[in-house]
Amino acid sequence: MKNDLYRVPLNILLADDEPEDRNFFDRALSEIPIATKLSKVRNGFQLMKYLDENSARLPDILFLDLSMPFKTGYECLAEIKENKKLKALTVVMLTASFTRGTDLEDYLKNTLCRMGAADYIRKTGNIEELKKIIQQKLTGILKNH
Repeated sequence: MKNDLYRVPLNILLADDEPEDRNFFDRALSEIPIATKLSKVRNGFQLMKYLDENSARLPDILFLDLSMPFKTGYECLAEIKENKKLKALTVVMLTASFTRGTDLEDYLKNTLCRMGAADYIRKTGNIEELKKIIQQKLTGILKNH
């Protein structure tokens, strides 16, 4: 059972097309000591529809997969940061792997951050590592509340 350090749950939105990745993220999130409420969407089109329908009550943080069908994470990030109602949303970009070299990955990370992403992280298959990354991001959100 989750030992919640904070009573008011953080609203988290995960946009990822891979069911296994969504379930792994959900599992990791359930094992950290911060109260959360997780909503999930499966593609960029669903993400933008969700944000439009919930613009009065945006999530505290969005974990956004870079590679999704219908609309990529890159395209969604651009739309979010160009929209006055959405631009303050904290967005953490996720990617499964990057095999083209660290220079190109650094360039991608810098580009995404210049576009307004709060961070860029590589997905991991290690539950402890993922829990640490998520908890670090959520603790940062809590400090700014």
